[in-house]
Amino acid sequence: MEMSGPQKSKSPSQLIDARIKELGDWRGEMLSRLRAVVKEADPEVVEEWKWRGVPVWYLDGMICTGETYKNVVKMTFAKGAALKDPSSLFNSSLDGNTRRAIDFHEGEKIDEKALTALVRAAVTLNRSKAKN
Repeated sequence: MEMSGPQKSKSPSQLIDARIKELGDWRGEMLSRLRAVVKEADPEVVEEWKWRGVPVWYLDGMICTGETYKNVVKMTFAKGAALKDPSSLFNSSLDGNTRRAIDFHEGEKIDEKALTALVRAAVTLNRSKAKN
């Protein structure tokens, strides 16, 4: 979904809503649920629309992205390598020095409590870096 014409006037939230509707399958539902967890974890989170169609959530810096692929919805945490993950949610991009990701597949349940804690830890890390 590339931004052109009338889409340029839509807000990031409207573009994310449109992507969820456009997907029309389990990926849209999963992205919608992940989005809700991020927004509930901290109501001050700001949504952006980047890189020709990737939802990105910010608060004092990038928290994470919500990428959709054919067989997976990937939630990539910008500073995931610096976050404690006691519930072992991270299952992708584990070799990098900065990012970490969680791949969600069709039919998988979201551990909302653990994911909320991870989002809040990312916000706390961003805030600590913003003050330095």
